[in-house]
Amino acid sequence: MTDNSSEERASLHSTIWRIANELRGSVDGWDFKQYVLGLLFYRYISENLCYYLDQKEKATGDSEFSYANLNDSVAEKVKKSICELKGFFIKPSELFENVRRRSASDTNLNETLSIVFKNIEKSALGTRGENDMSGLFDDLNLNSNKLGPTVDTRNKKLTILLDAIGDMNVQIGGGG
Repeated sequence: MTDNSSEERASLHSTIWRIANELRGSVDGWDFKQYVLGLLFYRYISENLCYYLDQKEKATGDSEFSYANLNDSVAEKVKKSICELKGFFIKPSELFENVRRRSASDTNLNETLSIVFKNIEKSALGTRGENDMSGLFDDLNLNSNKLGPTVDTRNKKLTILLDAIGDMNVQIGGGG
């Protein structure tokens, strides 16, 4: 029998080490941790929200439902109830997996992520998640020259980070 937590830890360590090597010289240790932890948390809340909503719909008999594939305008109609249940809201187009999928071709990825993070924080206002989400992504300066001197360079590094975080072999779904 294998120890899944040991495997996950080893995978996490390996992935973080690989990202550090790819970004070596441009991002110092503290900033690097902020980017990795911020994007990992973004992945976590995205996948957790999808898992929760997908399971809820599947329990009603809709086995094909996928929140990630839902149109934003349809999701907006239930935004209030999602915020009441989860304490925040993420549009399907702004979920980690969907932003990651488009990242390599998004010439304004740094701005896209900034908007997504602001939208998540704003969605939590007046909910039970307000204190948890307030200022959560403030330390992620996506326009920092530390990521690169040009927007294109920054976006390439952000794409590397998104792909590496997305490739991590960690179980995120489930939970409340």
